[in-house]
Amino acid sequence: MNLKNSNNNVQNNIYIIDKPIHWTSMDIIRKMRGILKIKKIGHAGTLDPLATGVLIVCTGAMTKQINTFMDMPKEYTAEINLTAFSITDDAEGELQVVKPNRIPTQEEIIATLQKFVGSIIQVPPIYSAIKINGQRAYKKARRHEKFKMPERNVTIHNIKLVTYTWPTLTINVSCSKGTYIRSLARDIGTALHTGGYLTQLTRTAIGPYTLHKAISITKLQALQEEQVV
Repeated sequence: MNLKNSNNNVQNNIYIIDKPIHWTSMDIIRKMRGILKIKKIGHAGTLDPLATGVLIVCTGAMTKQINTFMDMPKEYTAEINLTAFSITDDAEGELQVVKPNRIPTQEEIIATLQKFVGSIIQVPPIYSAIKINGQRAYKKARRHEKFKMPERNVTIHNIKLVTYTWPTLTINVSCSKGTYIRSLARDIGTALHTGGYLTQLTRTAIGPYTLHKAISITKLQALQEEQVV
């Protein structure tokens, strides 16, 4: 639900937010705390600053449902560049250009993508919020510390090629919680013997909560101001 059909119950509500690019998930929380004038608020799953799309935000008593939302499957549309690897596995990091022996065909792309469907072992990006010995991995990475990211089992329910024109491919992914699409981009590149880093990412759904049901922060603020008046 969102503000428009919440019966003005901003204190105990669920908001499906369309996170804009360059905002952190905590930026959204801080902004909404000011808009709604509430203290108890949290989100159900971080989106990277360069990512857009569905962010579920809970207020008041509904924050008890956050873990339920986090356990729901996620859907994404991702754009991947195959010419390089990135230290961050996305466009923010330093790139290491890769010159493949040949350009993969669309048929090879499709066949490779299908190898990732099912239960897979994934290594999260070193620039992530995962804690290593009590510290965030990205903080250790920024200090140039040497450490190993722990592997994790995740599930790719479905992966579909949307478009492919060298060196860029766009895919739709349905996956379990804990899946890093940045890692998937890197691993796809490795499997293709090319580079692979994420250039665009939109989360299109968390369980039944889809992007077309989401509301922008600007719209949320306008609706709240209307109700105050």
